[in-house]
Amino acid sequence: MRVFMVAHLERAEAKMLARSSAAWLTSRGHAAWMSVGDAVAIGLDDLGSDEPPRSADLVLSLGGDGTMLRAVQLLDGADVPIIGVNVGLLGYLAEVEPVDLERALELFIAGPDNGGDWEIERRMMVDIVVQRVDEPATRRWRALNEGVIEKEEPGHTIRLQVKIDGAPFTTYAADGMIVATPTGSTAYSLSARGPVVSPRHRALLVTPVAAHMLFDRSLVLDPDETVEIEVIGHRPVALSIDGQPAAKLTEGDTVLFSASASTAAFVRFERRRFHQILKTKFGLADR
Repeated sequence: MRVFMVAHLERAEAKMLARSSAAWLTSRGHAAWMSVGDAVAIGLDDLGSDEPPRSADLVLSLGGDGTMLRAVQLLDGADVPIIGVNVGLLGYLAEVEPVDLERALELFIAGPDNGGDWEIERRMMVDIVVQRVDEPATRRWRALNEGVIEKEEPGHTIRLQVKIDGAPFTTYAADGMIVATPTGSTAYSLSARGPVVSPRHRALLVTPVAAHMLFDRSLVLDPDETVEIEVIGHRPVALSIDGQPAAKLTEGDTVLFSASASTAAFVRFERRRFHQILKTKFGLADR
């Protein structure tokens, strides 16, 4: 078994788990490594390797939901399962508690046909393509949560024209636009009053941020529909992917969003009820 580890770089518990997990795996004949940058950042230089994450049989994410997002980004669409270990606050993605990590590894290595009680939960992702008005080449990304186009200058709105399947929908004056997956419906889209959607669903959610117009509702689109957003104002605009800066956009640049052929594969050791996680996250009462 080849295991690639991604750790939260600012949490001491994540560092300790990376060290103990690597020791546990190697003592049983498995290989474990991290990216050189991560290994140096948390003082585990001996675990650093240039081996690509996509060559692993398993990715071990040690942190919170942000670390899970980073693990997905590092895989770049490769179909490698991820075990998320929750180091920190309650999140939506990481399932395993640190005390249960070794047992989770035992179950995964055993396999579902040999007593390992687990399954793969697949999550939709979105492909994002930027076409600049002054460049023939395109730039591409893939997101698990969302792509966000938003203003850079405070105190001003930006103007964005939205097309669906190539047909003009409308022009927004807003702080920005979010195109999210169902997984991302509980992230930035939620804070912009977007709908909460089961992560088992497949859809594209288009949500304006602080729209300065009467129509400010989210659109829930079929996954086969595409969304094209063009910058039509002169004010500078930024594109971020899963919370990380990706590109600067100017007038005439367009961003195309479409359902990705790749999915994120999360290892689940018990049936997770999304609405119960949501209930706990927001402290909702039974009645």
